[in-house]
Amino acid sequence: MSALPPENGLRLILGSASPRRRDLLAQIGVKPDDVRPPDIDETPHRGELPRAYARRIAEQKSRAVALDGGEVLLCADTTVALGRRIMGKPADAAEAARFLHLLSGRRHTVITAVAVRRGDRIWAREVETAVRMKRLSNPEVNAYLATGDWRGKAGGYAIQGPAGAFIPWINGSFTGVVGLPLSETAGLLTAAGYPLHGDFA
Repeated sequence: MSALPPENGLRLILGSASPRRRDLLAQIGVKPDDVRPPDIDETPHRGELPRAYARRIAEQKSRAVALDGGEVLLCADTTVALGRRIMGKPADAAEAARFLHLLSGRRHTVITAVAVRRGDRIWAREVETAVRMKRLSNPEVNAYLATGDWRGKAGGYAIQGPAGAFIPWINGSFTGVVGLPLSETAGLLTAAGYPLHGDFA
């Protein structure tokens, strides 16, 4: 499906460099007019809970991008949580391995917070999905690390990549685990006045 320009002339700005988020938007016929990834400090606050953290980061990203009057900004943050522990993007392969061994054989939560900004107003929502990872052997972890797919991925894995073989069960939004819950994102864009077209209106 090809993207159509919105009837009211609004331009959509994607505040993310993630190619996964661009691909997900394309599934609902949305093509950003520009990509402006913000540069913010994503360090969790002491004692901050995962859901509150994801929302704070998404909203902080949305405030960090300069917009013109006819622009709508879409930002998101995906966080992996094991209980109260926030598992962000691993700094290196060793940290990715630690994350995978912690998640091995356990259920965890993937939280993606979405923030849409138009002018000074922000519409935001968090989507939680329960995910179970099978018990991983050392050879499986090492083989996955060798692919490099863990780089830049919260929790050290991506469900849409080779690590999909590690995930036998989820309860919630698959697109949310990938990085952008499409149903909720479409609702936020519509609320901000950015119309969706065709079957997705």
